[in-house]
Amino acid sequence: MNEITEKIRAIEAEQRRRKKNDRLSRYNTGEIRHEKQLAFHRCEKRNRWVFGGNRSGKTECGAVEAIWIARGTHPYRRNRKNVFGWVVSLSAQVQRDVAQKKILSYLRPDWIEDIVMQSGRKDRPETGIVDQIVVKNVFGGTSVIGFKSCDQGREKFQGSSLDFVWFDEEPPRDVYEECLMRVIDREGDVFGTMTPLKGLTFVYEEIYLNKHNNPEIWYEFMEWADNPFLSAREIALLERTMDETTLQARRFGRFCTRAGLVYPEFDESVHVIEPFPLPAAWQDTISIDPGLKNPLSAHWYAVDFDGNVYAVAEHYRAGESIDFHAAAIHEISSRLGWKRDDRGRLSALIDSAAGQRTLASAKSVSELFYERDILVNPRVDKDLFSGIARVKSYLDPKNGLPNLYIFSCCREMIREIKGYFWGNGESPVKRDDHAMDELRYYLMARPRPPKEEAESLVKRDKERRIRQLRRK
Repeated sequence: MNEITEKIRAIEAEQRRRKKNDRLSRYNTGEIRHEKQLAFHRCEKRNRWVFGGNRSGKTECGAVEAIWIARGTHPYRRNRKNVFGWVVSLSAQVQRDVAQKKILSYLRPDWIEDIVMQSGRKDRPETGIVDQIVVKNVFGGTSVIGFKSCDQGREKFQGSSLDFVWFDEEPPRDVYEECLMRVIDREGDVFGTMTPLKGLTFVYEEIYLNKHNNPEIWYEFMEWADNPFLSAREIALLERTMDETTLQARRFGRFCTRAGLVYPEFDESVHVIEPFPLPAAWQDTISIDPGLKNPLSAHWYAVDFDGNVYAVAEHYRAGESIDFHAAAIHEISSRLGWKRDDRGRLSALIDSAAGQRTLASAKSVSELFYERDILVNPRVDKDLFSGIARVKSYLDPKNGLPNLYIFSCCREMIREIKGYFWGNGESPVKRDDHAMDELRYYLMARPRPPKEEAESLVKRDKERRIRQLRRK
């Protein structure tokens, strides 16, 4: 009996020892959890990214994701045996100090079948450069976590067939594209964790703006406040050492240029909503920024009884004729059940330039739309800075919920507003701004919000008093 008791105690002691040394079993399992890390793990998309500030917890979730996939123990996704994946760092030294260190810290020694080194000793892998870690898979057999560095060049990333690739920080475009090829035949995953310090790179275009509308792309921003294990005092100390642009990247993980976003108030998780059936009484009007070679942007706007504005549908195409655009606008309006006059005609706002005739055409764009039963009104307020201020007032949720919402189907408007930057002067960059223009036309045509009206009256009164003082 004593012998059996001793064996039980020995087993329990070994279980306690393993649990103490098993960081993975304690990852996000206590009362305090990093909710954005869990959102990343739960996501079912195959190309998912965390744009995070320094010390926000982004590397932790990348390492855990890689180990869960390799071990076959992922709690939220389909698991496989005999997995082969890569961890990609910027250089061998960064690999050793960051991603490799994290992976080793979460791997229990009894899970490791073998370690293959590029340099250093396999009994002390943390001090050298690891080439591969062979990991026991719970379904039998083994999985391989390989390590690559971007400074090896694209050629070193060819040939393999992979189940996953984890990019620890932003890779060069050619390495990223080569790795996409590696996961195709196994329907594998690509995921990245990075702080966007390089400005508006291809990741900004391909992932954040998702300019090709890839349905498998997902991302989230992770900042210091999302990490429940960071000290508020340390956050305050760090904030004092950074200018606003650096802070946006290193704290919030946001893409920035020195000039800055025109609409930093825009938050995709707040302002973008899923479509819902609209009451007919909410329908307002269509706003159009015309283009033939350039994109023509048209959006359908609705207003609820509290004055909140909704962009509910879009038509956005380049290189098409007026006939094509008019037919598309009519088709979308019919699908929405959009209001028409008693002769079946639609009403819309349009850029005032559409009223001008050119040598290339005997009729203006406005006249051409009129002939196609779209009654466009070119009398819009095009004042750039007043229009931007008006959009900001609808986006800004400081005093409660915002007054502008965009349906998720309006992909081009969402893409444009995320990529609308100030130029070197005092105007936004004139690129990909067609939806931004007609959004301004529409909001400037709306009745002035009471708060804005009051502020405008105060401003005019102040200016009047200053003029009177100057005359004296």
